[in-house]
Amino acid sequence: MALNMPGSQFIKISFYFILSSFLLACEPPTFNQKEYDWKIPEGFPKPLVPSDNPMSTAKVALGKRLFFDVGLSFNQSISCASCHQPQFAFSEPQKTAIGASGQRHRRNTQSLVNVAYNSNLTWAHSGLNQIEQQILIPMFSENPVELGITGHESKVLQRFKNQSYSRLFKHAFDDGGVDFDKIVKALASYVRSLTSFTSPFDEYAYQSNDAAISDAAKRGMELFFSEKLACFHCHGEFNFTQSSQHENQRLDLQPFHNTGLYNIDNKGAYPVYDEGLIEATLDPYDMGKFRVPTLRNVEVSAPYMHDGSFATLEEVIEFYAAGGRTQGISSPLKSPFLVGFELKSGQKQDLVIFLQSLTDRQFLN
Repeated sequence: MALNMPGSQFIKISFYFILSSFLLACEPPTFNQKEYDWKIPEGFPKPLVPSDNPMSTAKVALGKRLFFDVGLSFNQSISCASCHQPQFAFSEPQKTAIGASGQRHRRNTQSLVNVAYNSNLTWAHSGLNQIEQQILIPMFSENPVELGITGHESKVLQRFKNQSYSRLFKHAFDDGGVDFDKIVKALASYVRSLTSFTSPFDEYAYQSNDAAISDAAKRGMELFFSEKLACFHCHGEFNFTQSSQHENQRLDLQPFHNTGLYNIDNKGAYPVYDEGLIEATLDPYDMGKFRVPTLRNVEVSAPYMHDGSFATLEEVIEFYAAGGRTQGISSPLKSPFLVGFELKSGQKQDLVIFLQSLTDRQFLN
């Protein structure tokens, strides 16, 4: 979900977040529902959860219903799941997203795999680190329009004021009333529940099943974790991304990198319609920096990069092997880890097969 809006709209969306927090402080709800079972394998840390929105089974169930309901868009044309489709690891197979109004967005739809562990949300904003904050953007943003609720708030809320939804809201919040604060918290709870830890790689690495992945995948894994390719420096730890926080790691690592995708002025510049993290920080050194996504289920989340530049994993590997793209190879702002590398015959395919071993079919279904 892209963040691409003038300051006035961000202020408006921030107002919704502040108002929700104020109302919560005035009338703290009680959460006596069944505690949520993360179903996270032993040894893996639990995600951090904000104290004002604890997980519960009822809240996740409500959030799931809302996530797939087109009634959440102003014209009832799309739902959250229209862009975040389960079979594609909660991403979608097109370069950039299209909102409820038909407006084409500038960025690729990100996968929601293990998003509960993300230290930063969206492709390039260092100030968004809670799912509750990020969800306000697709709901209320006017440029680009995603769900397009702004200006249609009463009409959208009315769609959920029925017996079926009132029962779900009551189970989740001890109150059958419907408001955007509850909708945001329920959606955030559902999105947090989307955890993936049952890939063949997990079985091999964490369940000691040597037969879980092929010899080719094992050779690809050795390449992935080698200093020659240095993939693991950005796509490391159990979630295959530096952009992670959890109960055992509260200090943020470096989540944003310039990969040398563009360098249109030989000084590191990216296209003016999307310059990356610099738009949020105004720091010249943040030109072209974007958040490192997880590689879990990467096989099914094509196309790749923030603008959907590459259609296949083979193209991505060739890009990194070259150390960037065209002029981007010589960008002065490019990450020092992108120095390029050479692969022998068959090694590229081994690497692809290893990345495919990160696909969690149970999660996709």
